[in-house]
Amino acid sequence: MQTVETLIPFSVWHYFNAISKIPRPSKHEEQIIKYIVDFAIEKKLEYKKDAIGNILISKPGSSGKENLATVVLQSHLDMVCEKNANVMHDFMTDPINIRIDGEWVKANGTTLGADDGIGIATMLAILDDNSIEHGPLECLFTVDEETGLTGAFELSPEFFSGKTLINLDSEDEGELFIGCAGGIDTQATFYYKSEKVKTPKNAYRINITGLQGGHSGDEIHLGLGNAIKMMTEFLFYISQSFEYSLNRFDGGNLKNAIPRESFAVIVFDTSNETLFLKIVEKYIKSIPGKFIKIEPNWRLITEKVDCPDIVLDSVFQSKLLKVLNDCPDGVIAWSSSIPGLVETSTNLASIKFENPSEVLIVTSQRSSVEKSKKDIANRIAGIFYEAGGSIKHSAGYPGWEPNLDSAILKMTRDLYFELFNEKPQVKAIHAGLECGLFLEKYQKLDMISFGPTIKGAHSPDERLLIVSVQKFWVLLLEVLKHWV
Repeated sequence: MQTVETLIPFSVWHYFNAISKIPRPSKHEEQIIKYIVDFAIEKKLEYKKDAIGNILISKPGSSGKENLATVVLQSHLDMVCEKNANVMHDFMTDPINIRIDGEWVKANGTTLGADDGIGIATMLAILDDNSIEHGPLECLFTVDEETGLTGAFELSPEFFSGKTLINLDSEDEGELFIGCAGGIDTQATFYYKSEKVKTPKNAYRINITGLQGGHSGDEIHLGLGNAIKMMTEFLFYISQSFEYSLNRFDGGNLKNAIPRESFAVIVFDTSNETLFLKIVEKYIKSIPGKFIKIEPNWRLITEKVDCPDIVLDSVFQSKLLKVLNDCPDGVIAWSSSIPGLVETSTNLASIKFENPSEVLIVTSQRSSVEKSKKDIANRIAGIFYEAGGSIKHSAGYPGWEPNLDSAILKMTRDLYFELFNEKPQVKAIHAGLECGLFLEKYQKLDMISFGPTIKGAHSPDERLLIVSVQKFWVLLLEVLKHWV
């Protein structure tokens, strides 16, 4: 049976397989940091590590190229940790179980970590191969990109010396990225009082599962189902027929992922049980065929459970469902200058009942226009505030303004055409990259971002297109070979 390490290019897949065995959740990158440092020591390469955990490994230019301009290669060490509800996996201790599925590399029920494990593996393969032609290299490995870009925020302006940076964190082979959106998170905490269930009632747990989820920036425009929005819609749908009380409502996990699953527990009079089951059946049949084509595996499943002792008071229940209904989600505006580019979006990312008196709702906003980013964040904060929520914004991060006159862009675009006889697409990406923060600290930095094809990032459906890794590798080596 074919294994990942038999794929081409061998060295890249060797290192990808190796780091897949190393736990590296965001903010818990200690083991992968140690692996990278040990690699540098073993290969006798100069390295340094800052206080936050960023690592820079330097490698001299190959023979005849020692005095060329330094190029910085950059990837992030952490990965998004998402799994299906029925999968037993501890991201703090367990290796990712990777496999080949046709033309893709996938994981079994968890995120794969190709974002940005394939970038890490590529940099290690280059550092390990003395036959590759290149000028002086600085390989920058940053921490905690996925949950706050902490490594990029904390990076010292003197940490690397190169004036040209290639970010290896893009996810569409054949596309060269020269700009990205900025982002900010908006969250609200609501406090409430519970009521005791006084008479015998029926209780049902409602589960919405099987949605694809995905990257809340790169895939926000695809019309994928948001499990929190869908549950809210269903709970409103029930309320048109009979009264019920809500015990809890949980959905989503990560602020940068479209929520795939949600569940709620409701309590109602025993006389309404038959009616409830008919409403469930009717609702499922009402879902448009267009949506089912996008989300063919979605499921709404109900199960009778023991009646809980407490429920939300009716006033707060109405307020909470109205907030979730009114909260925008998805594309807010499209770019007027770059066709097909989402300019501004927002993701209703998670709702969690933290304890019997507290609900936390987390959202994330992105925009390539700084004012629009702040406007949508303030709009959502206003909705939460009017409902009595306690509001908190993250520090946010800047976008990366495209530079069509970039020297590294021109060379990469020309080499791509020479290699593959087709023109690459030059784009900005709606996802957040660390490049905007690098540009704040290194204002004369010339940057580009490209990588192999990854689909379903930030979800257990994450997959890496095998053939694209070879094209990505060939292109990167040619850029390093010809860069002067």
